[in-house]
Amino acid sequence: MANADSDKQPDAVSSVMKVFGILQALGDEREIGITELSQRVMMSKSTVYRFLQTMKALGYVSQEGETEKYALTLKLFELGAKSLQNVDLIRSADVQMRELSNRTRETIHLGALDEDGIVYIHKIDAMYNLRMYSRIGRRNPLHSTAIGKVLLAWRDRDEVAQILSQIEFTRSTEHTLTSAAELLPVLERVREQGYGEDAEEQEAGIRCIAVPVFDRFGVAIAGLSLSFPTLRFSEAAREEYVALLHVAARRISEQQGYHDYPF
Repeated sequence: MANADSDKQPDAVSSVMKVFGILQALGDEREIGITELSQRVMMSKSTVYRFLQTMKALGYVSQEGETEKYALTLKLFELGAKSLQNVDLIRSADVQMRELSNRTRETIHLGALDEDGIVYIHKIDAMYNLRMYSRIGRRNPLHSTAIGKVLLAWRDRDEVAQILSQIEFTRSTEHTLTSAAELLPVLERVREQGYGEDAEEQEAGIRCIAVPVFDRFGVAIAGLSLSFPTLRFSEAAREEYVALLHVAARRISEQQGYHDYPF
């Protein structure tokens, strides 16, 4: 018996190709009517109309009421700009992350906010025989990671409340915080002390410390973290790691154009 997903795949691939064909045609013109657009992409007007309405609802296409012509919005540009920003950020961070790795031999992560979670955009593995589940491109929750706490702590309280209202407080370990009521006081402490911690909240036996990285506008665009087994944790290690992370994050932030790093 054929797999149901494989049966659907050709249609899904065809739909994706049609969407990008429409986007490319829209990109060639400032604005274009549906008749001309359907001729360019060699699809029926009804098919093009259906795709356009979905793209319009998602914010990628706008429609001029008087002319009934369609045009691309700036949303694709915003996505591209985010990608370029991450490339520049990763390039800047890589040197500092490798320096941290050489000095501590522990796992170093760079993570960014992605809707209701974090995504790892760069990673240096530990020199010890330790392999974490994390990888570049992997998503993790905000509430149970040190990077997630840092990215929330430096955001407006109303924005934080809105983000937290949409997330599911999944319990990863017995130490995971399970509600906004538990997390909000922690975020206040994170901002005051200048770093966030994950004390075996995401992975049993693993601790993590993170600090913010700022862009030229003073926005916390990423979290820089150091992860290590709980058996190697001590108050002295925490103090040393926080200091090293702040030095590295300050240098990365300066390369992004921010020169008032608060720690």
